[in-house]
Amino acid sequence: MRASLIQIAVSDGESVARRRARAADLVREQAGSDLVVLPELWTVGAFAYELFETEAEPLDGPTFEAMSKAAADAGVWLHAGSIVERAGDGSLYNTALTISPAGELAATYRKIHRFGFDQGEAVLMAAGDSLTTVALPEQTLGIATCYDLRFPELFRGLVDAGATTLVVAAGWPARRRAHWTLLNRARAVEDQSYVLACALAGTHAGVEQAGHSLAVDPWGEVLAEAGPEETVLHVDLDPEKVAETRAQFPALKDRRL
Repeated sequence: MRASLIQIAVSDGESVARRRARAADLVREQAGSDLVVLPELWTVGAFAYELFETEAEPLDGPTFEAMSKAAADAGVWLHAGSIVERAGDGSLYNTALTISPAGELAATYRKIHRFGFDQGEAVLMAAGDSLTTVALPEQTLGIATCYDLRFPELFRGLVDAGATTLVVAAGWPARRRAHWTLLNRARAVEDQSYVLACALAGTHAGVEQAGHSLAVDPWGEVLAEAGPEETVLHVDLDPEKVAETRAQFPALKDRRL
């Protein structure tokens, strides 16, 4: 399975509409891949809190419309990162969208762990309460978003639900990049799963983004890693590797808690 991680740069000088159109073009360019992944809140920027209210949209809003067409044009499964979702009751959620090669909405995930320590996202958005997996032909994706990465119990729950590849869309600050790499490798090792971690590049709302999207195999080996700039990272995953790893080193069977 070939995966492409689009590490898109977000800047204050580019409009949401322009970046949405540019991201759609980048998705179309990945025809031939099986899975394409975008970062968290790439439309507005994960720290551009003042835009959350004005740019919030329903699940079938302009971002889904653009990404649905792009996924269908490219013939790919698309984890379209996350949007600021406005629910029917007016609440805002940090919601990830997964779209099928037919352009249909296959799954959504409302971010459970909101970042901000009683500020920012943590007070502006409501928390999700359900885990999400998506069955692809050769892998089952477990979906997580950014700050979720610091909570290993979420990932263990995804593995219990059948996940073999863990997808993490993020807007991770550059000042904590060491944690980004460490935690993604840790989640791969402890859950004996592939990890596809796609982060924002650029700077928005005064926060420099880490970039350094990466793909990690079930042994914790980094298969591919980007730098800090906008780029597309390509990686080939062996569909049998997860089962082989879990059979060779069956640590998951020894769980007691």
